[in-house]
Amino acid sequence: MATVGYAKLPIPGGGDAPVGPGNLADLGLAIDPHLVQHVVDKAERDSQYASAPLHTVVSAENGSLWVKTSATANAWATVYEPLPAWRPVSLASGYQAGEFQPQVRLMGQRVHLRGRIVRTDGTVFPVSGVKIGDVPADCQPAVYASWAGGSGISGDPVVGVGRVEVLGNVSGSSLGGVGSIVWFSQDGSGVPWVDISGSYWKD
Repeated sequence: MATVGYAKLPIPGGGDAPVGPGNLADLGLAIDPHLVQHVVDKAERDSQYASAPLHTVVSAENGSLWVKTSATANAWATVYEPLPAWRPVSLASGYQAGEFQPQVRLMGQRVHLRGRIVRTDGTVFPVSGVKIGDVPADCQPAVYASWAGGSGISGDPVVGVGRVEVLGNVSGSSLGGVGSIVWFSQDGSGVPWVDISGSYWKD
């Protein structure tokens, strides 16, 4: 049977035996991997197309478009995804939202945080490491994340910057578990609020 085009689609020739149903089935199977497959969301993509061939293209109802990058693993490259909504950060006991609501946004493998946190009793933060919240499970880093976070300087503090960490699977900290947001500062006798704005990679 002859093949045509870059996809090498099977097309019966004049000398081929009259087996129309079989030929049509072969043609359909040859075309199928080159079609854009349709799903409701990423979860359905992973459940239905995890074993699909390399280069499979899948589109979701929200406009997301992915291309499979492995013939053996459920690995995908994102061509387009709508910007995800900001979600709330879970705050530790004794802490509450400050002037700006603490929130998190996951974009692919990149996690973004924003917002300010204060103590519920109005006192300053401890000067040693302290857990102030948790990121959602799908935002937990594989190792750990760390960046400089701003803080209030009213009262005793003079620097106004501390260290924000999100604990990962190998962090080994006694201050919290995987996904815990931890604040470290030695600025004065303690700061009145902490800004968690920053970002990190999950992997």
